[in-house]
Amino acid sequence: MHRRLVQSSLRGLSLLQVRHVKPVGFELARDGVARVYRELERDFGVLAPPIALHSPAAGPLAASWLMLRETLLVAGLAERTTKEAVASAVSAVNECPFCVRMHTAMLHSLAPGRDGEAIRDGRLEEVADPAVRAVAGWVRDGAVRDTAADSRFPFAAEQLPELLGSVVIMHYLNRMVNVFLGTVPLPPGAPESSLRPVLRVLTWLLRSAARTEPKAGGSLGLLPAATLPEDLAWAAGNPQIAGAFARAAAAVEVAGRAALSDGVRALVQDTLDHWDGRPPGLGRGWADAAVETRPAEERPAARLALLTALAAYTVDETVIDAARAAGADDEALVGITAWASLAAARQVGSWMFHNE
Repeated sequence: MHRRLVQSSLRGLSLLQVRHVKPVGFELARDGVARVYRELERDFGVLAPPIALHSPAAGPLAASWLMLRETLLVAGLAERTTKEAVASAVSAVNECPFCVRMHTAMLHSLAPGRDGEAIRDGRLEEVADPAVRAVAGWVRDGAVRDTAADSRFPFAAEQLPELLGSVVIMHYLNRMVNVFLGTVPLPPGAPESSLRPVLRVLTWLLRSAARTEPKAGGSLGLLPAATLPEDLAWAAGNPQIAGAFARAAAAVEVAGRAALSDGVRALVQDTLDHWDGRPPGLGRGWADAAVETRPAEERPAARLALLTALAAYTVDETVIDAARAAGADDEALVGITAWASLAAARQVGSWMFHNE
């Protein structure tokens, strides 16, 4: 009962953290949105802002939850400690301070650092277990296409769907978080001094939920079955993860098609095909130049999609406002960014798999 009281008291604070769009309130949620909210509190421990921010678009909301649940939360062949190290390493690569703080705190609660010292934000070399450090190094190397070519899986092949799935969902969520959330898991205006006690409460909730051992595949019914795309073939060894990613990819594709023209999606995909994982350049001039090939009315959405995919940390109110002025509502904003984020995440997952 105490856990439920804490969860209910945090619902409003979680949703207050979302910027640029208005998330669906817990009491107002219906159908699939309500189910995702309930499952978030049951299986994750809290109405997590990185998932709740998707609520204006039911398809991407369910997609993000399925991918996160089946990889990070469901107990499998890989330890939760290793998965949290993956999440922390990806978040450090993507300069996502919100996710770095959350996942490093969870990692430290599971596996204290060397000599019992706290693991500082993103400093995975401080993890005591060399096997976990090796996985973190694989994640960092894999984020760049040419260094991924020299990487080898530092874990049993049977763990690949869980660990590479964790890489892909975190590359996706980092981008969404950098666009729609702040740098710390606190509501706007909250003092930075409150971060440590808040992280303690959140970590307690996450660990409490982890002890319930969510059932594999238990949430697949949120989205219809779909065929696993070729670039997600790494998931095929785990039917539940394969099902989650196939359904998620289909749902996000539907949202992307509704919010972006064929030409804009082709522009983003072509850019990603030539991307090596490194930042595309200083500022946003590269994106401004790229979208000049599209009609004027498509450029604001194209710019938002390109920046989300390759430099989400540069998206600000001016980029969002321009997309709104061109006709994008909350649902479309989530659809644009979800499609672009997953396209980039899938690209990284594909080269990490095929370079092995």
